[in-house]
Amino acid sequence: TPRVMLAGHVDEIGLMIVHVDDDGFLSFAPIGGWDSQVLVGQRVIIEGGTGPVVGVIGKKAIHMIKREERDKVSKITDLWIDIGAANKAEALGRVRVGDAGVIATALQELPNGRLVSRSIDNRIGAFVVLEALRRLAAEAPTACVVAVATTQEEISHSGGGARTSAFRLEPDAAIVVDVTHATDWPGAEKKEQGDFKLGGGPVLSRGSAVSRVVFDQLIAAAEAEKIPYAIEAAPRATSTDADAIYTARRGIATGLVSVPCRYMHSPNEMVALEDLDRAAALLAAWVRRLEPATSFVPA
Repeated sequence: TPRVMLAGHVDEIGLMIVHVDDDGFLSFAPIGGWDSQVLVGQRVIIEGGTGPVVGVIGKKAIHMIKREERDKVSKITDLWIDIGAANKAEALGRVRVGDAGVIATALQELPNGRLVSRSIDNRIGAFVVLEALRRLAAEAPTACVVAVATTQEEISHSGGGARTSAFRLEPDAAIVVDVTHATDWPGAEKKEQGDFKLGGGPVLSRGSAVSRVVFDQLIAAAEAEKIPYAIEAAPRATSTDADAIYTARRGIATGLVSVPCRYMHSPNEMVALEDLDRAAALLAAWVRRLEPATSFVPA
């Protein structure tokens, strides 16, 4: 019986406190890849020792910036977090160096089934995995299906939790669910980045980290179920958990299913509900088609 792993990482990019000055302002470092331009003026929630602490990311006001400096890109070292503390002692009573925080934005549904929120990258991947399991729950599929919510994808070039999970579970095959860049916004370079749009269905990666067998199985399942899809070329690393899983142990046949996402690594990432539904349907269809004799070894 094939043993397959469905994985989505649940960690998100964030901030870590690195210094508290005498006036109670906090310096911070990025956890994961931030564009510093989207951080200015954002509210944050820091997980302090006494509970959540709300702050705002500050920067010199535009009125105080010299004209010749206004077009310069702000660096994270130019920013700080203001938690309303009067001094260092008060600030240290609420937070400590090493405390982590996230942007304080809530989920919002827009017209046409668009979802906007922080951390869509990639809790949405874990959601898709769970939805696929829900659809399979009453069917008793032939394959043994294991779902994994991984961590450290945003900070670890070695795969973090995905590598240890794959080592521990030793599946015959694995599917990673993540997001990829939608290119349906003004000025997108589709010739370089591919043609992926919200509502266009899941995106199937094709490259060195992806098993040819699993890729072909996903294509066959999508076409049999009439699920629209796109193909993304990945000539190098995919920058997802797939990079860690396919090299685990003796090698694991791995596939990568991505959901198109606008404004990735920002406080307001955007996806389409129909793409989540189709991605879950594709995973379930792939599992249903697996048989006891299914081989993931290329012919």
